[in-house]
Amino acid sequence: MAANPDPIDVHVGSRVRLRRTLLGMSQEKLGDALGLTFQQIQKYERGANRIGSSRLFKLSQILDVPVSFFFDDMPDDVQKANRGLSDTPSEPFEADQLSKRETLELVRAYYKITQPKIRKHMFELIKSIAHSEN
Repeated sequence: MAANPDPIDVHVGSRVRLRRTLLGMSQEKLGDALGLTFQQIQKYERGANRIGSSRLFKLSQILDVPVSFFFDDMPDDVQKANRGLSDTPSEPFEADQLSKRETLELVRAYYKITQPKIRKHMFELIKSIAHSEN
């Protein structure tokens, strides 16, 4: 594998991590479902190892998402950099904020709030705090 992972592999891996975490599934449990070690799942999620098409299809079934989910929200610069039209190498890809552990934990906690009225108030509170800081 190259020194820097391919930005598409990093994006796909971050989407695997996003969905796995939102489902509350451990790397070990996902690995068991695929017949792999949790270390291999870690490498996939970092983009260090490329996920083959058959394994991506199995992941989509286990994580209950369409295969296209793994490519959703791919930044334009990642898409353009991989068309093979540029003589300059692409910049190293950094996973977006949606794949950060803090974000995933916040989303999971938010959806654990069973009362819609309280959940809506929390949503409005967070938005107002964010706007007041700008």
